[in-house]
Amino acid sequence: MRRICLTLPTNRPCAATIAAIGAEAAYAAEHFGAEVHLLILDSCDAPVLAAHARAVRALRPVPGVVVHHLDEPAQRDFLRRVIRDAGVAKPELMLELMLPAEPSYGACTNRAFLIAAALGCASVHRRDSDSRYQTHGGAPVFPVHHELRTLGRRAADAAPRVSETALDPRYADRPVAMAGSSFVGEPSVDLAEIERLDPALYADIVGLWAPAGQPEQARRQLVAESFRGAGTAPFTGDHALLTLVDPMRVDMCNISFHQVHERVPLPPATNTIGSDYFLIHLVHDAALPGVLHNRNIVNFYTGARRTGPGFVAYQLRYVKFLLSMLYFHAVYDRMARAGGSLLDDRQQVRAPLIAGFVRESTALDRTENLDRLAVLDTSYRQLGGKYAVVADVVASRRARLLHEAGQDMADFALLIEEWAALIGAARAGGPHRIPHRPDRDRR
Repeated sequence: MRRICLTLPTNRPCAATIAAIGAEAAYAAEHFGAEVHLLILDSCDAPVLAAHARAVRALRPVPGVVVHHLDEPAQRDFLRRVIRDAGVAKPELMLELMLPAEPSYGACTNRAFLIAAALGCASVHRRDSDSRYQTHGGAPVFPVHHELRTLGRRAADAAPRVSETALDPRYADRPVAMAGSSFVGEPSVDLAEIERLDPALYADIVGLWAPAGQPEQARRQLVAESFRGAGTAPFTGDHALLTLVDPMRVDMCNISFHQVHERVPLPPATNTIGSDYFLIHLVHDAALPGVLHNRNIVNFYTGARRTGPGFVAYQLRYVKFLLSMLYFHAVYDRMARAGGSLLDDRQQVRAPLIAGFVRESTALDRTENLDRLAVLDTSYRQLGGKYAVVADVVASRRARLLHEAGQDMADFALLIEEWAALIGAARAGGPHRIPHRPDRDRR
């Protein structure tokens, strides 16, 4: 029986999402005969945690579905054991990178990768707590449908299971490493108010994540496409394309990976949006086959990011994202030029090569990021009001933000270097290493 990990990391109330993803887990078990480990990684405070535990207990028992609901102490216990068994050089730093005190999109998914290895899962399927499923004909449209039809199969064997193929035949023997889609609804990055207030400033601010020196026409196209997912069109029928998936066409709220996540982790950067998209680029640049389907998830916003401290915190995450692009664009360029040499003779990603690209990027000149901060300062002050407050905060933290962007990449390189040992220790430890709280695991 195929064993998979369907995971939901969360740091916000999402009882309704737990119920919905529980239904997706049931669908995978009932329609594909999979053993589904539904993994909820919960970083919420006690009252919300308790509400989530009640939502877990309310899930319909389904043969083949095992639910794991882990609070942060349980996650920390698991990580300490894995890190100890892996024998890494800096265990306390490694624990901080895997379970930081501040929010990290990459770190929460890396924890899911390690726990999935301990559970013996062949693939990891990630969803987000601020999203929900579309419906068609009164039934939810679950992405796992296309994921389980194709993920892990040889591309040649997956071809009859998709609607269309646009893959070079020389990749036919490679396994499908990723299956994913995007979202409909609100943009993935909450900048819509800026676009309403001043479209020109919006273009300036969003365009900052483009590579330096990109032609203006390409920059305008990037701005037009950025953070909008698949638009707003509702699902009307299935379509799946076997291809080298364009990273702009998929989102981490609607993604699944086979094997590649056991070779290279995600960047553990804190307080940075977009830090969890690295593997999508790696799969594309290494010419690993993927499936792009159209079971898009519905994205929505919670109110916390639009008022008071939550607003400032969210804008700072966007600033850190922009600063990270100095390094990531350099790494992506190296990966794109390396192409097929990113894989060894077993069609596995050569992790040491990726670690080298990441580490070398930390020596880049920071002038480009100084320019980004200057444009942001001017733009936010022109917007005025709460955006001017953000400009003041960014100005006061300028040196710190520049340093953190570089340090984040150094930490990522270290994590890549230790990842094989961590995955091996997690797998060797097995499922009995996974704690059973705050809610007893259930089958």
